[in-house]
Amino acid sequence: MGKGLREASRPSSSSSPAASTSPPPTTTASTSITETVNGTHQFKVTGYSLSKGIGIGKYMASDIFNVGGYSWAIYFYPDGKSVEDNATYVSLFIALASEGTDVRALFELTLLDQSGNERHKVHSHFGRVLG
Repeated sequence: MGKGLREASRPSSSSSPAASTSPPPTTTASTSITETVNGTHQFKVTGYSLSKGIGIGKYMASDIFNVGGYSWAIYFYPDGKSVEDNATYVSLFIALASEGTDVRALFELTLLDQSGNERHKVHSHFGRVLG
């Protein structure tokens, strides 16, 4: 019973100066991918007429929801957010609920009246960093 011996070939090196070459340059590459993620969240306010009069600057918030790996919330102010609104207007905002991050978002906030027949575009924006 004999034992097998395996030899590995190696590149030979020469000590002559003419044969000495530098290693080939290293080539690297990377890719930056920016993706768009779409999502929808419906925040239904039941009893809207009962919420009027809760006070300027007081709000109702949606549950936190996730789109694009980030957490978001919608804030609805039935009497407006600021005194300038004079309780004549409602205010509606989307807020990034994820901490420690900045996100650029395209969003559209739409109010649907209680009859379900009319949609009112409130606000849309792109390029605004939310954070």
